[in-house]
Amino acid sequence: MTRFFLIGAPIAVAAAVVFGGGGGSVRPADAVDAGPAPQASASGNPLKAGTPDEQKALEARIAKMPPGLAAPGKKEIAARLVASADNSTLDWRGAYDDIEDIGDGNGYTAGVIGFCSGTNDMLQLVEHYTKKNPGNPLAAYLPALRAVDGTDSHEGLDPGFPAAWKKGAEDPAFRKAQDETRDRIYFDPAVRLAKMDGLSTLGQFVYYDAMVLHGPGLDPEGFYGIRAAAMKKAETAAEGGDEKAYLNAFLDARRAVMQAQKTQRERDTSRIDTAQRVFLRDGNMDLAVPLTWQTYGETFRITTQPAGSP
Repeated sequence: MTRFFLIGAPIAVAAAVVFGGGGGSVRPADAVDAGPAPQASASGNPLKAGTPDEQKALEARIAKMPPGLAAPGKKEIAARLVASADNSTLDWRGAYDDIEDIGDGNGYTAGVIGFCSGTNDMLQLVEHYTKKNPGNPLAAYLPALRAVDGTDSHEGLDPGFPAAWKKGAEDPAFRKAQDETRDRIYFDPAVRLAKMDGLSTLGQFVYYDAMVLHGPGLDPEGFYGIRAAAMKKAETAAEGGDEKAYLNAFLDARRAVMQAQKTQRERDTSRIDTAQRVFLRDGNMDLAVPLTWQTYGETFRITTQPAGSP
């Protein structure tokens, strides 16, 4: 899983949210609370810094918006769509105990959303879990996780870390911690920013899937860099543009980033070409079921509206 995180000093944003660094720059486990860090070059950014009164008005606007992808059934659909691309399954809950090094330069990839030992999110997860559950099987590996953050190294993690991860995944508290960390770093910021960009439920998913795969980085290969490239080609709906045109520009920018990656799997763009583009072409802006799509040539379907919530 390719992820590009912010590197270096934290960036303060209007939503009182701080994104610190991956790439070896360790940030506190609870540093990210609610919303995304806007990338610097985007014009018309609805989350640009403002006064406290402007911030209150922003929060009020968000609160009045429909839940969109955050509605329980839609969030379940989002989880299944991501799982189809990441693990070739709709059973995303079966991934809590998964762990392997997939050779993408990010060290171990594990868990429900592919937390990586080299991209800071795994470290944040284990810190968060340990804060509430000291003495867990993963706590002893925190020094090693801090040391390897930003690298693909297994130093201090082998040979016992994979077994400790699988043991930890037997604990409902660790599974809950995975869900909470996924939402805090990826789901909530992506949905929040998509709403402020005037995007539909489909657009919110497009942002979320990109945030998951590419990470919240400002560089051209990270989520905010991709968004900046798209905004140079088309206006967001919030800026008065056509949503479909903007989402196509976003997917074009994202596709270019994916095709430049190292491994064949990283370069596979089927999660865009035969999934998200299909929904967009069909005008299914609400991600209404039934849904049929393909990733890596395999066909997936959701025929009825799920009731579950990740």
